[in-house]
Amino acid sequence: MPRFKDQAVCIRLIDWSETSQVVALFTRGHGKVRGLAKGSKRTSPGAVARFSGGIELLTRGEVVATIKASSDLAAITEWDLQEPYSHLRTDLAAHRLGMYAAEFVGALTAEHDAHPKVFEALVGFLEGVGEADAKPQALLLRFQWAVLADCGFKPELMRDVKTGEEVGSADAGTQALLFDPIAGGVMLGGAEGAYGSRVSDAGPWRVRGETIELLREVAAGAAGVDVMDGERVKRANRLLCVYTRAILDRELATMKFVLEY
Repeated sequence: MPRFKDQAVCIRLIDWSETSQVVALFTRGHGKVRGLAKGSKRTSPGAVARFSGGIELLTRGEVVATIKASSDLAAITEWDLQEPYSHLRTDLAAHRLGMYAAEFVGALTAEHDAHPKVFEALVGFLEGVGEADAKPQALLLRFQWAVLADCGFKPELMRDVKTGEEVGSADAGTQALLFDPIAGGVMLGGAEGAYGSRVSDAGPWRVRGETIELLREVAAGAAGVDVMDGERVKRANRLLCVYTRAILDRELATMKFVLEY
């Protein structure tokens, strides 16, 4: 029964009893861990010492847990709250995007599969989205791309996924292109579709060339993306959101906060 200590963000939480909680934590070195935190809601001195600060959704702390081969749930034995992300409790828009980020990570990662880059992307997003001069849509775009890329779902933006033909800057300038979520990337010409309506949309979807160009800038790490705002960034976020929806073959409850239903 391996015991470990790691940095973690709480991405899901359910009250199991009057004194205990079932939690899903995304950790830096151990990936997604689901566990039972017995006594985490007690107010006795011993419980308060073991679960310092309490476990709440969208908080970061240091966790001590034991993985049991005989159980689907790890035993969460200690928690030290280190960052409550208080701004997520006072800003509704930031809170909604934080909820989406947590569900997004939980859906795209497997249990006990470490993704340190995803952990850093999640922490960076939760920290940045509440800053006074933050551009939430730009941060969300960076975050979605980082998670998709590290989890092996980075879409192809430079070549037609059907023919292998290069899609140059001229093609991805002001022209309408297609995006095939099943093949995982951009296409030139062909039939037209629409994206963003329902989970059954199989594509290919018509997408603006400027949206693909923006995603290329994100993939290249262009610094200018961080100060962008407006409809262009929102369109790119919606494309990555529905692409994820197609990958999962289901719609996450929090996707409405990005798609703006």
